[in-house]
Amino acid sequence: MKGATFGEVFAVREFRVLFGGFALLVVGDSIKMLALSVLVFARTGSPGLSAAAYMAGWLPYIVGGLFLLSLADRLPARGLMVAGELVRAVVCVLLAFAGLPVWAMLALVLVTGLCSPVFGAARSALLPDVLPGDAFVLGRSLLGVTSASAQIAGLAVGGVFLAVTGPAGALAVTGALSLVAAVVLRFGLPDRPARGGSGRGAVRETLRVNRRLLSDRPVRGLLLAGWLPCVCLAGAEAMVVPYLGGQGQAGVVLAMAAAGMAAGEFAVGRFAAPGLRERLSLPLAVLLGVPWLGFTAGPGIGWAAVLAAVAAAGLSYQLGLQRRFVDAVPEEVRGQAFGLQSAGLMTGQAVGAALVGALGEWITPAYAIAVAGGAGVLVALALSRDLRPSPARGPSPADV
Repeated sequence: MKGATFGEVFAVREFRVLFGGFALLVVGDSIKMLALSVLVFARTGSPGLSAAAYMAGWLPYIVGGLFLLSLADRLPARGLMVAGELVRAVVCVLLAFAGLPVWAMLALVLVTGLCSPVFGAARSALLPDVLPGDAFVLGRSLLGVTSASAQIAGLAVGGVFLAVTGPAGALAVTGALSLVAAVVLRFGLPDRPARGGSGRGAVRETLRVNRRLLSDRPVRGLLLAGWLPCVCLAGAEAMVVPYLGGQGQAGVVLAMAAAGMAAGEFAVGRFAAPGLRERLSLPLAVLLGVPWLGFTAGPGIGWAAVLAAVAAAGLSYQLGLQRRFVDAVPEEVRGQAFGLQSAGLMTGQAVGAALVGALGEWITPAYAIAVAGGAGVLVALALSRDLRPSPARGPSPADV
């Protein structure tokens, strides 16, 4: 599908199934984490525990990404994705109706979330099989647009259900969405065999392949290029709430950032040819940091929203890395490679938010945002070798 269009991508039945399942996943997770945060706050009155509940879905990526990712290549992708939806449905029912104490609810989310990187890696690794060539990049673009749009929709729908049914009802809705997604994936995707794997244990194999991927210069460079600019972006976004005084206005700015991300993904995916898309990676990565420098002027909510949207549009730089990443990674460990990419991204965002949050204790939030933006520009320039496309495609790394 070289030179494919969005219409041709949507014509592929398996992609439509993956697309629908992914949309349900993002909407459901947005509702789940919002409802859990509200439920914890209602029981404890603690802003800290409420924030911990909202972030609990990210933390397992660190452990799962380090020790379990080899399962994404050793088990069939369809079965893993269906299992992920069923686990999510059971967790939502327990959170809503089991009357668990707060510590048990947080522990349940953390423990069951350890395999979330594996479920996500199975989906990401399946996409190049479903959409070969440039169609894969367009598919990633559509999923990026879907992610941003579904997060906004999930937060909006979650707010409605919280108002009408309370946290328990919202969690029940999330469980129902997960069951629908499980049915869609089970009957909409063919049963492809696993990619294989060695006879080693899952933890040992995951550590071995992670070391091999990170020791390969092209793969390591592409991973860092995908991670580090986003660390700075997450740090800047983490300061939006304290910058606006903890008011609801922060939601407007963050929603505009999600809209900017969706617009950037769509524009670059739809209108940039494959070669141009890869050449745009460096300037778009720089764009990810530049607008945040404007916060030194103390913009109001309107200009803050515009700056956040323009900055987040720069996230489309990652589309120019996708084809190169698939080419650089051995096919038999593609699932683990995509899982490592995702786990590093999630972990990096949490680290970025924590670092810039700590900086915000020493300087004003506006200047902390600007520092994060400036760091993003410097990181992008330092990674210019990896963000620029190679003059010619090189061979894939040696067998892992």
